[in-house]
Amino acid sequence: MPQFKPTPFGDYVLQDRIGAGGMAEIFLATARGIEGFEKRLVIKRILPTLSDDDQFVRMFIEEAKLCVALRHPNIVQVYDLGAIEQQYYIAMEYVDGRDLLKTLAACGKKRVGFPTDIALYIVLEVLMGLDYAHDLKRPDGSPLGIIHRDVSPSNLLLSFEGEVKIGDFGIAKASTREKTATGILKGKFGYMAPEQVLGAPIDHRADVFAIGIVLYELLTG
Repeated sequence: MPQFKPTPFGDYVLQDRIGAGGMAEIFLATARGIEGFEKRLVIKRILPTLSDDDQFVRMFIEEAKLCVALRHPNIVQVYDLGAIEQQYYIAMEYVDGRDLLKTLAACGKKRVGFPTDIALYIVLEVLMGLDYAHDLKRPDGSPLGIIHRDVSPSNLLLSFEGEVKIGDFGIAKASTREKTATGILKGKFGYMAPEQVLGAPIDHRADVFAIGIVLYELLTG
């Protein structure tokens, strides 16, 4: 596989391509300032094939507007939304560490159990971030009704400094947003509440159910 070459992208430099999905690609990047100042961050960019899809671009912008309102130590922070040469992107916080899925896999490979005290610490930190998001209100005091819908080990980031952060609120749903298209399920089956699997209406309890499954997985291996 050819090595990724640093590529200028507006005010950023894309340093490495670290992920891709059916809708967007993820880059480790740096933002440069005066006197050689640099800041590491992550750029999530719409795939070129989707840049002309007005409905998808609108959803991408709605996602960014929703995420930028989330300011909590246990949630990955979104810094910026923009478009460069008709390529829409979100700039977000870089977490120097590993996700919980990779950490669990390493435990399995070494045949060691996940420490109970650390498992409880991680889950409590996640719950604090979720509680904040679930309780977030509009300026008029009415609830936003945010639901993450994909609380799973791959979206829980563990920094080398001991921080726990919830990532990828990209499929989060607020009560003001249009409903998911019929037949499309967002999230991972193994962590979904029954009503979510059935495509029935869900509320914040679906996220609590999912973190319960994560806790079970951590404690039992």
